[in-house]
Amino acid sequence: MSDLRTLLGIEHPIVLGPFGGLSSTALTAAVSNAGGLGSLGLYGYDGDRIRATGAELRALTDRPYAVNVWLPMGDEVEPNPQHTVFAQALQPFYEAVGVDVPARPERYAPTLDEQLEAVWEIEPAVLSVVFGVPSDDLIEEAHRRGILIVGTATTVAEAVALDAAGVDAVVASGAEAAGHRVAFLHSAEESLVGTFALVPQMVDAVGVPVIAAGGVADRRGVAAAFALGAAGVQVGTAFLATAESAANEAHRDAIRSTAADETVLTRAMSGRLARGARNRVVRAIEASGTIAPFPMQNWLTGRFRTAAGEQNLGALQSLWMGQAAPLVRHGTAAEVFAELMAGLPATP
Repeated sequence: MSDLRTLLGIEHPIVLGPFGGLSSTALTAAVSNAGGLGSLGLYGYDGDRIRATGAELRALTDRPYAVNVWLPMGDEVEPNPQHTVFAQALQPFYEAVGVDVPARPERYAPTLDEQLEAVWEIEPAVLSVVFGVPSDDLIEEAHRRGILIVGTATTVAEAVALDAAGVDAVVASGAEAAGHRVAFLHSAEESLVGTFALVPQMVDAVGVPVIAAGGVADRRGVAAAFALGAAGVQVGTAFLATAESAANEAHRDAIRSTAADETVLTRAMSGRLARGARNRVVRAIEASGTIAPFPMQNWLTGRFRTAAGEQNLGALQSLWMGQAAPLVRHGTAAEVFAELMAGLPATP
């Protein structure tokens, strides 16, 4: 197994979790400039926005960075007449933030092809993927351009499938992690393996470096991950709470005040299972029993979530966070990075 630092061209095997919708170029660059691998989630970005983001990142750092895309699973719905029914079910939340019930759009998200065309142009050091195994053509094109591919697995079987496809490293995404559960061989509910059970089994099963994700927020989590054979750690929630992230104060405050057993796995906000705080909007949508399929639900809630974020209304946002949220202590990316560094094994 190759050293993750050598493979990725980084000084320290610390990776920033790629937040969909909460990524910022400032945080991505801060982690890369510190010697880790900054990452930025591209979910919902069209080609022009990806190109603009790439230009921003290159102005902020000359170090390696990663971007992340969601692979299509084949069950995504297109805009259809049911849109109006599901939109009207969410009317109280639109009213609460002062926006109109949204009309049906032409599409809910850009296509993967459109995104990849722009990714090839900005040439990140790493392209990470979730929700599946990248195609042979995708991997071949990335490698031809000198871009490494990192896959994401929630089970050993998923890691084996990614390894067989030719990815360069695999993220072991444990059930403790914040945000979406990115299972793809079986349902997310059937793929809830904890990080520290998953990592050593995955290390034993694949020949590429394994990056531990989920439940790592301080030096103790880092040390534990490496003791179990991980080649690196991917950290989300601790960085999400920093001043450099795109999270607002309500979200940062929630991370610091939510107990580990107060996070929940829910489909309420996007139509796919994800971990975050069970706030007012999650409780209300779950109680209604009316949740549109992905990505319709994600787009619909996004209309009021965006406004709620601008108004700092945490009760109406997606407050993504992992079960290690109570361990978050630091307010800047530099402080978080230094804390994680303290848990790394001595450099040989």
